Amino acid sequence: MAVIQEAYVHGVSTRSVDDLVKAMGAGGMSKSQVSRLCGEIDERVNAFLARPLEGAWPYLWLDATYLKVREGGRIVSRAVIVAVAVNEDGKREVLGVATGPSEAETFWTDFLRSLADRGLRGVKLVIADDHKGLRAAARRVFNATHQRCRIHWLRNALAHAPAKSRTAVAAMQKTIFAQETRADAEQQWGIVADALREKQPRLGALMDASRDDVLAYMSFPREHWAQIASTKPLERVNREVKRRADVIGVRAMALTPQRRGHRPPRRGADARDQ
Repeated sequence: MAVIQEAYVHGVSTRSVDDLVKAMGAGGMSKSQVSRLCGEIDERVNAFLARPLEGAWPYLWLDATYLKVREGGRIVSRAVIVAVAVNEDGKREVLGVATGPSEAETFWTDFLRSLADRGLRGVKLVIADDHKGLRAAARRVFNATHQRCRIHWLRNALAHAPAKSRTAVAAMQKTIFAQETRADAEQQWGIVADALREKQPRLGALMDASRDDVLAYMSFPREHWAQIASTKPLERVNREVKRRADVIGVRAMALTPQRRGHRPPRRGADARDQ
């Protein structure tokens, strides 16, 4: 049973688990049998996603990825959102995972409130992409500063520049983030924006509108800057979600926002992925 559970956790499909069992010299197993054996994992996952959160968690990373799932006989796209945070002891944990039809403000609000209901406190900085629904939800639930992912912002900014100029534009923008203080970075930001504005007004306007969000991380301890400037700490989690989905293929998605008093439905033989 332990081998089957381990294979399940690492993204081996139920059909492949049957082949694994046969290769080990045991009899074949149906998908429903494998799912029943792995029911304990579901219980552990649900317990993990509902566990109480203690202490203060100053930094909260939020990101979403999209997967194709089967619902009611149709293939649809579903948002999978993940929350990772660091506590005051420097310990980083995945706090929650949920799925929904889109990244609407109500979806984010329900998810963040579920984290608050479990005890999430002391959030000072929320690191995420520039999503209005997420921004509004985070402000309403935690009243925290928003840090726009610097990596994604740079990509977005370069999309506003002509292809032949992008290398030069990128080099200019990187001088901003090489500054030692936020005041120096803001000054350099203005210099770069003014230099680009005449020939690339859209890029200049983007820089005018986004400075405070992109440089928010510089108001926190410098030794934390590399980690809190972007959603990069979530990349491994998102890759694992994608890897699991690629192994299994299109399935029914069972995770839902963790609302108070709401218990996620248990997965059956054909709805076993999260």
